[in-house]
Amino acid sequence: MVKYLYILIFLLSTLFASSQPNPQSKKITSNFFPDYHELLEITPALKKKKGFTNYQELMTFLNNLKNKFPDKMEIKFIGESQKGYEIPIIFLNSENKNNLKVWFKGGLHGNEPAGTEGLLYLLDRLLNDSSLKHLSDNTNIAILPMANIDGYIKQNRYASNGLDLNRDQTKLMALESINIKQAYTNFNPDIAVDFHEYRPYRKDFARMSDFGITSLYDVMFLYSGNLNVPENIRVITDTLFVKNARSILDNYELKHHDYISTTKHLGEIQFNQGSTNARSSATSYALNNTISTLIEIRGVGIGKTSFKRRVNSAFSIALSYLKTTVENSDFIKSELKKSLNYNSSDIVVTSSRTVEKEIIQTIDLNSNKIIDYEVTIRDALRSNPTLVRKRPSGYLILEEKVELINKLRILGLEVNIVENDTIMKVEKFKITDYNDNFDKYEKMNLQSVKASLVEDEITIKQGTYLILTNQRTSNILTELLEPEAPNSFVSFGILKTEINQILPIYRLIN
Repeated sequence: MVKYLYILIFLLSTLFASSQPNPQSKKITSNFFPDYHELLEITPALKKKKGFTNYQELMTFLNNLKNKFPDKMEIKFIGESQKGYEIPIIFLNSENKNNLKVWFKGGLHGNEPAGTEGLLYLLDRLLNDSSLKHLSDNTNIAILPMANIDGYIKQNRYASNGLDLNRDQTKLMALESINIKQAYTNFNPDIAVDFHEYRPYRKDFARMSDFGITSLYDVMFLYSGNLNVPENIRVITDTLFVKNARSILDNYELKHHDYISTTKHLGEIQFNQGSTNARSSATSYALNNTISTLIEIRGVGIGKTSFKRRVNSAFSIALSYLKTTVENSDFIKSELKKSLNYNSSDIVVTSSRTVEKEIIQTIDLNSNKIIDYEVTIRDALRSNPTLVRKRPSGYLILEEKVELINKLRILGLEVNIVENDTIMKVEKFKITDYNDNFDKYEKMNLQSVKASLVEDEITIKQGTYLILTNQRTSNILTELLEPEAPNSFVSFGILKTEINQILPIYRLIN
């Protein structure tokens, strides 16, 4: 009897989940988010009334383009998903290898289909529209359209093992994360854009205004305020690339904003703006000295409502980033080269957000009108350092910590090996405060620590790993190896520790 009761509960819950109503009224859609019918119906999901592009349709679409343009387009596979699906990546390589490299990714969350479709649309137009030929001729492009295939097939946010792949950029615990990051490292892009969608109807929103609100913004731009990202990279991301994309959206009368999402602080609903966390792509890519933006399009939870509008948003932004790259190529190359000088400055281990009251625009669900709404913004784009250390000339990691070294290499860092026993002056991390009383996060046992630096002159054994900080991607080392950093190997519990322990990671100070 109990067995049959469990089966009944499961069937009812499944039926309920699969028949969740679209929370958006037709009036909201027609007043604020009418579809964009000028978009050509040339990609799989745009050709059909129901559903999104499935894996078979994706591969057929890509192979048809490859057969038509064998000299312009290359399809490779970065590896397999956890369910065994090969993950395709497309390259449009110009003859000039000195051209800037642009990385596009979509579908990292399986229930966010507009990014995937927008990138398929972009690929088709770059190949078939002669007026756009100069963009692919003057850049080298990589497109990863469906990063989380297992999740996409189920229209589920997560990978098959339940991990959120955009919280896995530094710990690299999912197979897809490893494959994607290795492909990213191999391509070594100068500009990177990651397409997502966000949920415009949230539980927190129901408690705002008189009868709740919904988000007004078609697009929100997420870029890094992490203070270890070179300042000039942060500035040109905002004032050149995002600025130009905003202008394109204005032409389509689409609303946009820097990315904000609700959070609770001391019981109050507040909004986080921007990012400092290397666990997600916007900051992780930027710490590789890449001009990086994560695009959030309004779409999760509303099915195929306004789908052409959403796809056009992704396509238009991708096109804008390519045009900005081509039209400012020499300037961008100069700024990227200049950013390498930043690697000599102090490092910021932890930081805090600026907190202020601000006005955002939103849609009031009682009046169905746009209203100005005062909220508390915790702004990562105006972060302040709270723990600063001198940048070491390198980090030493004991040879038994192979797991850490493998992750560093996947993340694009050059790792050397000490060839002979050598006396070196180092700073050791001694754990002075320790707490592991946290709920599991993404299946990890979190740790929070404080550490003191202890100077010592010791013999570094042959076989010890050495990672120098005078390399392009070294800014991410702070996030990984400084134990107090919120996304470090220690904080995520990859490197276990305890009070008074000396970590097997040393800072090289000469």
